[in-house]
Amino acid sequence: MPKPPFQTPASYEAALEELEQLVSLIESGQLPLDQLLTGYQRGAELLQFCRDRLQAVENQIKVLDEGTLKPWTQE
Repeated sequence: MPKPPFQTPASYEAALEELEQLVSLIESGQLPLDQLLTGYQRGAELLQFCRDRLQAVENQIKVLDEGTLKPWTQE
């Protein structure tokens, strides 16, 4: 039976905080193997979320630097 998908973080900062806590927990070496795998999967999703948000901001900065103001739509 497939597990439900992880919840999307509320913001970049929330994702980064959760990712930092997860890395600390994984590095502690105290997680059972199943939880370690789940933690790794969640970490990968959080990392992708953060990368996507950073890319969106970088794209908006490029638009502003070119002197063309366009509305920023969050994806």
